Amino acid sequence: MKELLEKFYNVYNIEIAENTSFSYFVFQEKKYYLVPYVRSEEEFPELFSLNEELLKKGIPTGKFVLNNQNSYITPYNNQKFVLLEMPLNCLLEYNILDMISFADKLIISSKKSILYRNSWADLWSAKADYFEYQIRQLGKDKPIILNSFSYYIGMLENAITYVNNTTKKYQLSVNEHITLQRKRVVFPNTLLNYFNPLNYVIDIEVRDIASYFKSLFFNSYEDLFTEVYAFFKRRKLGIYGYQLLYARLLYPSFYFDIYEKVMEGEIEESALIPIINKTEEYELFLKDMREIISKYAPIERVDWIVNKKES
Repeated sequence: MKELLEKFYNVYNIEIAENTSFSYFVFQEKKYYLVPYVRSEEEFPELFSLNEELLKKGIPTGKFVLNNQNSYITPYNNQKFVLLEMPLNCLLEYNILDMISFADKLIISSKKSILYRNSWADLWSAKADYFEYQIRQLGKDKPIILNSFSYYIGMLENAITYVNNTTKKYQLSVNEHITLQRKRVVFPNTLLNYFNPLNYVIDIEVRDIASYFKSLFFNSYEDLFTEVYAFFKRRKLGIYGYQLLYARLLYPSFYFDIYEKVMEGEIEESALIPIINKTEEYELFLKDMREIISKYAPIERVDWIVNKKES
């Protein structure tokens, strides 16, 4: 990566730290991250424009850095990269109340954007079809995936049905904020991930919330329900929002995110074992969440969750 930085950014004589997904370094008292660009090029103008608006509002988002070819996207060794200048305190963590506060500041009125995600059932259905095709073509030598795939594709199909039922019965209310969201929120929820502009989409607020709760479940269970109750105490949703939150919890992104990396050869399939080992606990979590949400709104019934008993 030193050669790339020297050739395209005129950056010399630096110490680079390598991570599995990025390289980073400090230069002239500023912190920089060199990150693969995996979004479509069609999205970049809107990502850039949205990011500039955040910077003007004083939001601590990453700043795209021009290369010496006067471009923000740098092709190198059959890949594309962007260089981001991040705040020096980019490992600062945000909890659920911080997330709500930021969402309130960044409500977006226009839905006409290439970054806007609103056809969740269609997007998930397309993914399910692709995963099933992929497993038939490439999964024969992957026993861990073969033994677990049917269960998680079933969960995904449950989530699709749940969203379809919700969108037929209910509509967005004024309490469902269309705002800046992320493809994924992880725990610990650091500024580096939360305000990485390559992670941005526009969606309903419960997208980030559900993503954060799922990551808490697998990475910091002792903090999970503290954050859950803090969210429900602070944020009042409409029926649609509560239902969509539950649908997103049903969607096992935690499995398929790893599955995709396995199928692309990035990691070993053994990385799925910690997820699979917590299958029953996650079912009980879904049951608990249904009981909590039912105190605020009517909620669709999923029989296998409602009937779940602790072993």
